Amino acid sequence: MAINRFMQQRRRVNTLPLVAPSVLVLLVWMIVPLAMTLWFSVQRYNLLNPTLTGFAGLDNYVYLLNDPALWRAMWNTLVLVGSVLAITVVFGTLLAVLFDQHFPGRWAARLLIIAPFFIMPTVGALIWKNMLMHPVNGIFAWITDLFGLPPVDWFANLPMLSVIIIVSWQWIPFALLILLTAIQSLDNEQKEAARIDGAGPVQMFFYIILPHLRRSISVVVMIETIFFLTIFAEIYVTTSGGPGLATTNLAFLIYIKALLQFDIGAGSAGGVIAIVLANIVAIFLMRTVARTMDS
Repeated sequence: MAINRFMQQRRRVNTLPLVAPSVLVLLVWMIVPLAMTLWFSVQRYNLLNPTLTGFAGLDNYVYLLNDPALWRAMWNTLVLVGSVLAITVVFGTLLAVLFDQHFPGRWAARLLIIAPFFIMPTVGALIWKNMLMHPVNGIFAWITDLFGLPPVDWFANLPMLSVIIIVSWQWIPFALLILLTAIQSLDNEQKEAARIDGAGPVQMFFYIILPHLRRSISVVVMIETIFFLTIFAEIYVTTSGGPGLATTNLAFLIYIKALLQFDIGAGSAGGVIAIVLANIVAIFLMRTVARTMDS
């Protein structure tokens, strides 16, 4: 009776006053910047010409949609996101299978392979730019010199590939962590049964491990896509969006419009376009993940 009376009292407790402050802070934190972005996107607001003010309507959007830089930035964003996703998922899966095996020093190797994910993007990009990919003093230049080959100026001749390599290096450990955890949840009896039936390593990978990782791969793709749409630090530190617009993605184009050209209206309109595209991608990915979970 005492337990039932205690449970009834618990049900009468109103938890709204406890939850309301946190919910209110989150709403303000999300809605206020969004509302300001929407407001500035329909205003004439250029820091270089403070006298030019007033309601612009859809002029900022029309200006951006007619700007070839927007479409180049969207294409670069698609190439960057798609390439890094493919690299991180493929290498993350292969490394997860490798590090699931027993070998001497496995824990030290796991620690080292995961380390790049905990390095700040700016620091990682600086290391790649000045210590690895530098055409004169970089390690890659020293290696090519050993073979009598000319050094490669990565950020001038292969700028997009350079950014893809740097971002992939940072995010492969994330995919590895998620997929390694998923592999370790695989039932050992299922693997033993497959080995008894004569399945080799290749058959084990394609018919046992890979189907088991399907849900985890979907989650990795969803999370990484959301982050890759906003890649900025790696581009800012290494190429500054160049040469020309070769590595300018949508996030960096917004930075150029708002903080380099001081056109707050156009930059805000670009931000709204980025929000719309990110939500479309997020809805598609969440539905895909939901279908994968249901199946």
